[in-house]
Amino acid sequence: MQDQLNKILKEAKAQLEEARTHAQTDEIRVRFLGKKGELTAILRGMGKLSPEERRTTGQMANQVRAQIEEMLAEKFEAVKAAAKEAQFRKEKIDVTEPGRLEGLGVRHPITITMNEISRVFQNMGYSIVEGPEVETVFNNFDALNAGPDHPARDMTDTFYITEDVLLRTQTSPVQVRTLLSQKPPIKVISPGRVFRCDTPDATHSPMFHQVEGLLVDEGVTMADLKGTLDSFAKQLFGTSTRTKFRPHHFPFTEPSAEMDVSCFKCGGKGCRVCKGSGWIEILGCGMVHPNVLKVGGLDTEKYTGFAFGLGVERVAMLKYGVDDIRLFYENDMRFINQFK
Repeated sequence: MQDQLNKILKEAKAQLEEARTHAQTDEIRVRFLGKKGELTAILRGMGKLSPEERRTTGQMANQVRAQIEEMLAEKFEAVKAAAKEAQFRKEKIDVTEPGRLEGLGVRHPITITMNEISRVFQNMGYSIVEGPEVETVFNNFDALNAGPDHPARDMTDTFYITEDVLLRTQTSPVQVRTLLSQKPPIKVISPGRVFRCDTPDATHSPMFHQVEGLLVDEGVTMADLKGTLDSFAKQLFGTSTRTKFRPHHFPFTEPSAEMDVSCFKCGGKGCRVCKGSGWIEILGCGMVHPNVLKVGGLDTEKYTGFAFGLGVERVAMLKYGVDDIRLFYENDMRFINQFK
């Protein structure tokens, strides 16, 4: 049995010298020291020996076990160090290699356009106010003089959440919130997202952006509105830009108008952008209806005001020559990177 123990020790040593991985080393441990290992089998058979043989064999078996465990510990450390060294070699970084250029993000064309519009009005002394995108029917329609039978209130045009709550269809509800929270003089703009039940195509989207403007004070007239918007157009599109106002109808303004600007592509001569007319429609406006002022508790004999609203996407499409509104929302970096 002592010869068997010497043989086991030699075999274990020889096999450990050949082992190269943690798995191979652990396999050797199981082969010799496991529950069914060769050394374990000898220890279990010692009951058949005489007391004297059992004592000497047991001492030798414990020595063999200790030597094998020591060799295993050394081997485990060696293969672990070798594996780490191999990993380091594999992951070694060549500091002389040129770095990888990371692209910088760019502002979205809608953000650029909205900031440009806001900057023009801020330079005129307007403050920026915001309102929630989830609005009440009262703020979105009733307070804006749009009666119960107004076509814009149909479910085919508006996203309703409940009977009295909806996704705002315009930034005009911020007018109402401002009139209820501030006293004249009021001079604000409100940029933001709005939602309508439109089928997406080249010129329509169920979500788009508007910039709403409101000015209320004593003695405000239509001339103030026209002068403000004419100055805005010249600052945004160029000093040679001309403006034209056409009568229109909005329930929350009276009188109401739409404003056209001379085509900045052809200078008013007529081209594909302006469809040969020389003019491009960019916004709606008008004097705030007295019924809207009354919502804010204002004396309509004392105060007047004007309001306007323009679509940001429309201005961006015209300014940058984009012919499909869907390009703004496809997140194609090839498109967005053109606005660096």
